[in-house]
Amino acid sequence: MKRRVLIADDEKNMRWVLAQALSAEGYEVQEAADGKAVLAAVNEQPPDLMVLDHKMPAPDGMEVLRRLRAKGHSFPIIMLTAHGNVTSAVEAMKAGASEYLTKPFDLEELKISIEKALKVSELSAEVTRLREELDRDYDVSGIVAADPSMLGILETIRKVAPTSATVMVYGESGTGKELVARAMHTMSARSTKPFISVSAGALPETLLESELFGYEKGAFTGAMQAKPGRFELANGGTIFLDEIGDISPNVQVKLLRVLQERTFERLGGTRQIEVDVRVVAATNRDIQQLIADGDFREDLYYRLNVVPVTLPPLRQRPSEIPLLIAHFLEKYKAGDRHFSDEAMRLLVEYQWPGNVRELENTIERIGILARGEEIDIDDLPSEVRAGVAMCSPGERCFVLPEVGISLEEVELDFLRQALERTGGSAPKAAKLLGLTTKTLEARMEKFGL
Repeated sequence: MKRRVLIADDEKNMRWVLAQALSAEGYEVQEAADGKAVLAAVNEQPPDLMVLDHKMPAPDGMEVLRRLRAKGHSFPIIMLTAHGNVTSAVEAMKAGASEYLTKPFDLEELKISIEKALKVSELSAEVTRLREELDRDYDVSGIVAADPSMLGILETIRKVAPTSATVMVYGESGTGKELVARAMHTMSARSTKPFISVSAGALPETLLESELFGYEKGAFTGAMQAKPGRFELANGGTIFLDEIGDISPNVQVKLLRVLQERTFERLGGTRQIEVDVRVVAATNRDIQQLIADGDFREDLYYRLNVVPVTLPPLRQRPSEIPLLIAHFLEKYKAGDRHFSDEAMRLLVEYQWPGNVRELENTIERIGILARGEEIDIDDLPSEVRAGVAMCSPGERCFVLPEVGISLEEVELDFLRQALERTGGSAPKAAKLLGLTTKTLEARMEKFGL
């Protein structure tokens, strides 16, 4: 669709020259000879851009500019004048002009100014649209959602949050499992009480037990005084147990008791401590496989898995990547930056093995290091550029090296990557490679994986 430009100038010859030049560039041109005609034309149909003369029959250009901005019109306006000076230029820019050119001016300069102003306007409109989408979808305690699967998860969070039901959150590392837990806490009646987060996989068994349940003075060497555990600290609130699949059988037994009886004993103590805590657990491991291998208690699984929530990896919801990028640019004070179309394509097509966490770190880094307002391919991290096929449909994305290559080594490498990316899940890895699970398992057996 042609973009409309309104030329407002009292000089007929000037209007004719500009109309001819801009029409040749593909713009739809409208003309106005005085201030009243300009206001009437805008009232009937606002243009995409206006070229406005400073001096013309009342109301003059400055007054027209002020009135249009006062009415909320945001389309770009390029001011023209034969009487240019620093004072009037500053006045026009303060009043809302996009740019200020002095007659006589070069037509090519005006064309460049118009194209630049239109591009900025379009980008601004896109930012506004994304913000509106964020306001609409990003409304559950900081969770961006636009993909149907994520919108369904938000609905589950809304329903479950007001209850005290135990929740199990599944998802790869970096998908936002703790964010879901915090959202449930924030939207519950427990929101004024503590939210305590524990990374179970990061602590050895003895330390994890004392962290969760506390210890009495003298319970072990160095226990100079009693210390409450995380469950006590979370009393009345929510405790988030991340990497629950990594806890030892001994700690599993104690955790099961807390879930069943809401009581426990500190390490080295005998006193029963009662707590009222909402438990949200999370894992990036296959709990069913852990149960089958005897590494996770089935009765504990059923206690934790009252309400299961499975977060899809970011690569399965690419439509949310532009929304997340817009959010992270705002978060890291880089909202005036924008990505080129090609850079955005690479970001959307990249597989993001680290999921949302990796995307956030990437945008933060780009916001710090990129120099210009437009972020291009060269500003992207090497892993993003290397992780996306730089080719169009129909082109060869994998080029055979001149010296040749071992097809078996390539196959083995892709098998390993798929299994690593899916946490060792054969069905998921098979899906990534376009194979059946049976075929994948046969190839795994072939390579001794």
